[in-house]
Amino acid sequence: MSFKSKLKEIRDDITTTFSMGKLQRNRTNRRGRAYIAPELGGGSELLSELIEEQSPWANLPPELLQDVIKRVEGSETSWPGRRDVVACASVCTSWREITKAVVKTPEQCGCITFPISLKQPGPRDAPIQCFIRRERATSTYHLYLGLSPALSGDMNKLLLAAKKIRRATSTDFRISFVGSDFCQTSNTYAGKLRSNFLGTKFAIYDSQPPCPGLKSNCKLQQKVRSIQVSPGVPARNFNVATVSYELNVLRTRGPRRMHCIVHSIPISAIQEGGVAPTPLDFNNPGDEQSPSLSASKVKQPLIDFISTSRAESSDSICSKMDPLVLKNKAPRWHEQLQCWCLNFKGRVTVASVKNFQLVAAVEPCQNVPVEEQEKVILQFGKIGKDIFTMDYRYPLSAFQAFAICLSSFDTKPACE
Repeated sequence: MSFKSKLKEIRDDITTTFSMGKLQRNRTNRRGRAYIAPELGGGSELLSELIEEQSPWANLPPELLQDVIKRVEGSETSWPGRRDVVACASVCTSWREITKAVVKTPEQCGCITFPISLKQPGPRDAPIQCFIRRERATSTYHLYLGLSPALSGDMNKLLLAAKKIRRATSTDFRISFVGSDFCQTSNTYAGKLRSNFLGTKFAIYDSQPPCPGLKSNCKLQQKVRSIQVSPGVPARNFNVATVSYELNVLRTRGPRRMHCIVHSIPISAIQEGGVAPTPLDFNNPGDEQSPSLSASKVKQPLIDFISTSRAESSDSICSKMDPLVLKNKAPRWHEQLQCWCLNFKGRVTVASVKNFQLVAAVEPCQNVPVEEQEKVILQFGKIGKDIFTMDYRYPLSAFQAFAICLSSFDTKPACE
């Protein structure tokens, strides 16, 4: 048997193994962060049985194994074919380590592969196109990878899901990697969005700690309800961004005016030669010393919104570690249509106050190139009943972009 024939046989066996695992995915509802939600589940037991029968695969020479995985990764650039790459990482430890080394970040290749890809910055050249489906009956929101439900059909790939929880003084949007578990102590918990009483200010919390150099910009939410904390899974919420909407006191016509400060991304990320923080793996909260989670010992507000005053920011000295600030791209008034218009390049078809485009808001002293200032980092708009498009790019991640878009769904009578 030739070398190429052997490689093809191994790849076909991997594909067959993953397909058999997909048929068994409904056997269990618990899914970990080793897989991107929601397609792998009960097939892990079947995979383990096949690994025992094909144990020599785990002892393949690293050079041969790397070549096999490179060919699989290079031939499948979109979902659902991209599942073959995830199947390679599910074989054993050696396969997983080599697969992680071969697979590039979304910034480098423009592809989403593993769950950690949702916490990594998007591509620089072209945005990743997604859409959000709103379920009014269950107050849930699902983020899918694809142009639209009509074009994607049954090939939709669920990336993230959120559930709206109303409280007496605020509203929470809990974000999860799966669409069935929104508990903060679950290993599928990704973060949350919390609003103030008026729905004009929002805080975005990430379940993962920020990069070491940015911890001073990101604050830890220490107050957690005791009934939600289990001994083995401490709940961690780091404030990585704030979103604020300007009050429309005069009730003037026009789109909502919003302002977003991303504390976890420095302004140097969009400067020439800058790099955005890119996590390579999920951090285990147990590895770090956790602060006290007792509500009786920690007395501080649930939301600590950092001031968004432009006057304060202008008085401060410009620094490369200053947080990235995003603002609305100014729309233009169309005389014939008698409405405010933005060029969404065909991605938005229904007029709505929720539609927006965000660009970087920079100061002259920050030395950001003009082309970077004009780039649309995030755009969100309506294309049908309960269907919205979301396109994001570097330096935002899918999680950050999804959380910002969720803030547009909350009721804001004072801002319209």
